[in-house]
Amino acid sequence: MTILERVYASGGPEVIIPTIELTCSAWAEPILICAGFEDQVCVTEDARTLTFIAAGIDVALPKKGNSGNQTLTFAIDNVSGEAQAKIDAALEAEERVTLIYRTYLSSDLSGPAEPPYYMTVLGGTITGTQVQIDAGYFDAINTGWPRDLYTLQFAPGLRYL
Repeated sequence: MTILERVYASGGPEVIIPTIELTCSAWAEPILICAGFEDQVCVTEDARTLTFIAAGIDVALPKKGNSGNQTLTFAIDNVSGEAQAKIDAALEAEERVTLIYRTYLSSDLSGPAEPPYYMTVLGGTITGTQVQIDAGYFDAINTGWPRDLYTLQFAPGLRYL
């Protein structure tokens, strides 16, 4: 049984600290947020030392069903106008925003307690001082197959079918 499994099962002195890292090539530096009241200095899986800013974070899991949609909603409270400026910069540059969700234990900030989740931001809303971000994994169900479109440019022999 891992420490994280023990914490989920019985609590204990450790506290689970969820963190969010938002990155975009249009930004000079990523947005780093952690749940709680104190900023946390954590080491990532690739040995980078990052300072996460404390904020209110909540994660809404997707509805159960057979649609194959795996969109998670992240709510972040108490944001400033900096969030709006970064969102506008990403929209203007038409660049993809990625979200990395990591969980740490308060007793061990030298690495994530479980492998991180890498997601793409699909959308979001800003209301007052709260931001809701919709992020998801690669959508394999709605991806066309075969991926190459068989046009006359790609397959000239189609002209004779």
